[in-house]
Amino acid sequence: MKISVFVVLLAGLLAACNRPEPSKNNSQNGNDHPGLDLNRAAFQKTIDGKKTDLYTLRNTNGVEVAITNYGGRIVGLWTPDKDGHFADIVLGHDSLGGYLNGNNNYFGALIGRYANRIAKGKFTLDGKQYSLPVNNGANSLHGGTKGFDSRVWDAKQLDGQNLQLTYDAKDGEEGYPGNLVIQVLYTLSPDNSLRIEYHAVTDKATVVNFTNHSYFNLAGAGSGKITGQVLQINADHYTPIDSTMIPTGQIAPVKGTPFDFTEPTPIGEHINADNQQIRYAKGFDDNWVLNKPEPGALSLAVTVYDPDNGREITTYTTEPGIQFYTGNFLDGSTVGKGGKPYNYRTAFTLETQHYPDSPNQPNFPSTVLGPGHIFHSITIFHFGVRKQ
Repeated sequence: MKISVFVVLLAGLLAACNRPEPSKNNSQNGNDHPGLDLNRAAFQKTIDGKKTDLYTLRNTNGVEVAITNYGGRIVGLWTPDKDGHFADIVLGHDSLGGYLNGNNNYFGALIGRYANRIAKGKFTLDGKQYSLPVNNGANSLHGGTKGFDSRVWDAKQLDGQNLQLTYDAKDGEEGYPGNLVIQVLYTLSPDNSLRIEYHAVTDKATVVNFTNHSYFNLAGAGSGKITGQVLQINADHYTPIDSTMIPTGQIAPVKGTPFDFTEPTPIGEHINADNQQIRYAKGFDDNWVLNKPEPGALSLAVTVYDPDNGREITTYTTEPGIQFYTGNFLDGSTVGKGGKPYNYRTAFTLETQHYPDSPNQPNFPSTVLGPGHIFHSITIFHFGVRKQ
């Protein structure tokens, strides 16, 4: 694609997402929510010559989301329970230093250029083989050794409910081809929904797969195991894995397996089942193939709720799959917000995505983005309350 065409496409993308910037942004003046105790100054640093900061989105119901432009990470997310009590339901750290200590659990991060795993860190595109950093056993995980989670994004807070993040990934960065410009818009809605909207353009054929890697615990971050929380996944199939966590290529029915969450089921009901797939992942860490009315439709993916406090997350996405992970490798060695250790199975992720290793799996939906095309994806997390 000629560079002039690339610039025109990018300009159109930016115009589509931009909103007028307010003359005064109260959400930049610190956090006044009675529960959200995060020090903005603790997130202000210069990394790779770019400044980091903490941004807050807030709606009239008291729901708040705190986001840093270091990795586009959701740092805090305060939602009410059935009695109106607020709690921070995402894992993270009180300062930027917690994310820089080398123990990368990807808390709250934007993931790319390719979320999840690529087998042996290799794929072939247009007849050329590309090699990626191998950082997860024999495989490449979540974009490599310095993926989008470890980059400083350009941030623009459009108003108290919208934060726009932009990152320009260079041709060859972490082994991936193409100059890729990605823009992510976080929007907190009056109905207590957090919408994450992704756009991207490239000047050379590449592969892309983006997600957000927030760890949730509906009882509050660091507040015990999530095995009693109740999950329903709108998926009749999943993608089985081998011992290295790479899909075999099979798309298998969930019926009759521990992966059947087509009806509301406590997360812990089958988490220790005598099943080879469970043993490979040490619990759940798998990709479900979402039921879709048509490819790319924004549709229901997951509902999860806590029967004790009533908090509920309902997830909608245009993506074809979702990685549900149950914190199987959390071991208490990571100390998070408020000095709380993050222990075994005390959080879950809802990583909306294309399937793992899709560049090497011809029967999976394609993750190729070519010049002249715009990648567009939407995921919505609605935070509700069940009274009973």
